Amino acid sequence: MVQDETTQEVKAKRTAKNSVFLDLFKDKKYLLALYKALHPEDTETTENSLTDVTIENVLTDNLYNDLGFIANNKLMILVEAQSTWTLNILIRILLYLAESYHKYFEQNGQNLYGSRKVKIPKPELYVIFTGNKGGKPDTISLSKEFFSGADIDIEVKAKVIYESDTKDIINQYIIFCRVLDEQREKYGMTEWAVKETIRICKDGNVLKEYLESKEMEVVTIMMSLFDDEKIMRNYGKSERHEADRETAVRMFTDREPIEKIARYLPTLSLEELKEIEAEVMQLA
Repeated sequence: MVQDETTQEVKAKRTAKNSVFLDLFKDKKYLLALYKALHPEDTETTENSLTDVTIENVLTDNLYNDLGFIANNKLMILVEAQSTWTLNILIRILLYLAESYHKYFEQNGQNLYGSRKVKIPKPELYVIFTGNKGGKPDTISLSKEFFSGADIDIEVKAKVIYESDTKDIINQYIIFCRVLDEQREKYGMTEWAVKETIRICKDGNVLKEYLESKEMEVVTIMMSLFDDEKIMRNYGKSERHEADRETAVRMFTDREPIEKIARYLPTLSLEELKEIEAEVMQLA
């Protein structure tokens, strides 16, 4: 298969997997399949009994992959850790859980300040990790990871789901992510990598029905006119640049020589340091 070089110029969204995750499980058919994978013993829950309570990340363009729904009086929250392992995801879960309950009480007209005890769905918390398991635990907890196992006044525990030998919808999604990572390694964040991911997954019967029915939509979801990763990288550089300018001002105020400041702050050019020095001298 010959690679179309023009497709390399189109950058895939850094949040491609996130977008597919949310789009996939917005469909209640697949959401029910996800629930059944977690609760195979439940033979009564139907698509109509599922309530999507996913919180929209408007400001971050779904940068974080968080899914919430209610089934059989259980508040199910699934958070994707992607291929980079971080225990900070427990904090995300805690905040997401609090916001989900807040919305639930508002939508159901329950008064937290009244004397009547409110009704609250039982929480079930999961992390989907798309990287290699290695020696990582099957369950993570706030008390253990952040407070050395101390008895704290609030606890958060989450089950971690890794790639397995099962064929359920969750494992298919994890395999999809792995294939995407492999193709991205070969072709970069390009449309070609996206299309190859879809082809390989369809051939391997991974999310096949979803990908066949929504292939064009999936490609659109995974592509962006803007390179989000570059935007975030440039934002980080901008933040550091401003911090280094402030440091330079303090060093000039302390009468440090420009040569020393240049060595200490290589992100600032000599011309920029001279401008900062002149500004400090005017204010002295």
